[in-house]
Amino acid sequence: MSITTQTSGSPGTGPAATLRGPGHGVRAAWIMTASGWSANQFSALLGAYRSELGLSESAVTGLFALYVVGLVPGLLIGGPLADRAGRRPVALTALALNLLSTGVLMLGAGTTGWLWPGRFLTGVSAGALLAAGSAWIKELSSPPHAAGGAMASRRAGLFVSAGFASGGLVAALIARWSAAPMVMAYVPHVLLAAGAGLAALSAPETVRRHGGHGGHDGGTKTPTRTGRQFRRAILPVAPWVFAAPSIGFATLPGLVHGGLVYAGVATAVVPGTGLLVQPLARRVARRHRLATAVAGLLVVAVGFGAAALAVRAVSPGLGLVAAAVLGAGYGFVLTYGLTEISALAPPHRLARLTAYFWTAAYAGMLAPYAVSLLSGVAHPPALFTAAAVLAVLSCAVLVGLAERSPAHPAPPGL
Repeated sequence: MSITTQTSGSPGTGPAATLRGPGHGVRAAWIMTASGWSANQFSALLGAYRSELGLSESAVTGLFALYVVGLVPGLLIGGPLADRAGRRPVALTALALNLLSTGVLMLGAGTTGWLWPGRFLTGVSAGALLAAGSAWIKELSSPPHAAGGAMASRRAGLFVSAGFASGGLVAALIARWSAAPMVMAYVPHVLLAAGAGLAALSAPETVRRHGGHGGHDGGTKTPTRTGRQFRRAILPVAPWVFAAPSIGFATLPGLVHGGLVYAGVATAVVPGTGLLVQPLARRVARRHRLATAVAGLLVVAVGFGAAALAVRAVSPGLGLVAAAVLGAGYGFVLTYGLTEISALAPPHRLARLTAYFWTAAYAGMLAPYAVSLLSGVAHPPALFTAAAVLAVLSCAVLVGLAERSPAHPAPPGL
């Protein structure tokens, strides 16, 4: 699905449509790396906030969950706004807010009260960046009159995953050996976000509207049909996109008694494995798109089973294995979700539906908070076993719904 073929009055027409290409897409994609980095740099410092600043377990877990609380309005406001006002202004404004949020977190080294607004602003800015940036990069990366929708959509996922994989590890290593860990650990993100903003400034807008209230996609998809397909094909899978990795890098390290550097390694292993398996996920998707989701959910189930064993044995080594398996499941389900959105969304609703996907996906990041709340009534191994069963049940629901739903065409370039 190439947005550059739309008629006048639709997004993607006008001078910007002739300026697209992989070069612009790559330059703009670094803002996605900054978004992923900002999310995970804090995760690697959870243990340090407990030990260095004396924060309680519930306070640290609440700060982790507060990111999602901010993320949801960022996504739900940023997506529709990017469809109306354009991808570029929303994405660049969100990047500036993302940079500001890191500055606020740095103030938290002296006064812990700053951590709460800093974490909330990180969520808001990252949400708007994911919604507007994903759509912008997809459209910038699709050459005029060429089929590259799915490939372009995956670029956003790859750059986000790279930020997830790098941010936590770098922050943990700096915090381990720095004289001012709660400040210096955030400096790399400041540099990355500033550089990403400078690189993205040269990328053009991809939305051009010539009067009226926007165009249409020229196709047969209606909002009702699109919403039905979204609920059936994406909602059963989306929460697992981040439920699996958040347990792998935020919850497991503490339960297996890993240290600060161990937590940083875990934050790199989980999304890093997700990056490594995405080529395999794409090959599976070429044969049968639903198989990518089925494989991902089953791998997630295995990962939760391994996590239960690691916690029972208090084994850091097995904990890293479980984290890697959960990361592999993340790679599969993320590839599936972005591919489905590319096929499902008409151009004028691309940012909105992308925002809905990321909202459902990030709901899974509340999983560590749920484990913390439920640990009073059930031990973590039992909770992880229950999560494995839920992942299998989600797989069964997805397959059942798919059998009753008409298939929508595969996106070009898959």
